[in-house]
Amino acid sequence: MKILPILITFFLILFRTSFVNSIESSVLNITEDDFIIGNDNAHITIIEYASMSCNHCADFHNNTLPTLKKEYIDTGKVKYVFRDFPFNYPALLGSMVMRCIPSEVRYDYMNALYLLQNKWVVRENNVTRQELYKIMQSGGMSKENFDACLSDQDLENVILKGVMDAQSEINIQSTPSFLINGNLVEGNKPIKVFRQILDKILSD
Repeated sequence: MKILPILITFFLILFRTSFVNSIESSVLNITEDDFIIGNDNAHITIIEYASMSCNHCADFHNNTLPTLKKEYIDTGKVKYVFRDFPFNYPALLGSMVMRCIPSEVRYDYMNALYLLQNKWVVRENNVTRQELYKIMQSGGMSKENFDACLSDQDLENVILKGVMDAQSEINIQSTPSFLINGNLVEGNKPIKVFRQILDKILSD
C-alpha cells in the first residue's frame, strides 16, 4: 500500500471540507436568524450592517431608507437584510430587544428606535434601559419579557458572533456598511448613490 497517495487524498478531502464549510458559513449567506424585507427572489440583495446607537445609521434609516424601500424594495427589485453591528452597550441592548419582538413589527420598531435615538442612547446604562423599556412598553412589551430578553445570554452571543464574523470575513470597520450583491459599500450614502449602483446592476 502506498502511503503518499493516501495522504494526498486525505488532505484533498480535508481541504475540500474546509472550503465547503467556509462557503456555508459565509456572511453572504442568508440564514433563518436574518431579518429580511422585500422579495426573496429579487435580483439584488443588500445586507446592511448597522449599530442602533450610530447617528449615521439613524440618518440613513430616517432619511434615505424610506425612499430606497419605496423605489426598490417594495417594487420587488431588492431584497434587504438587516444585521446588527453594535459598537457599544446601548446598541447591543437595542439589537437584543429587536430580536425579541415579532418580525412583522420589527421594521417599524427599529425605525422608531432610530427616530428616538437621542432619548435612549445615553452614557448611563440604567437610563438607557429605562428609556428603552418605555419605547418597547408603548408597543405592548411587558417588563418581564423586556428583562428576560436583555438577560438572554444566548441571544447576546449570537449578535456578537455576527459582529466577529463580519469583521473577520469582510473587515467591517464602520456603520452603516452595505453588501450589495456581495460588494462592500461603506458609509451613509445619499439615495442618488444607491440609485446609481442599483440601476447599473439592474441594467446589466
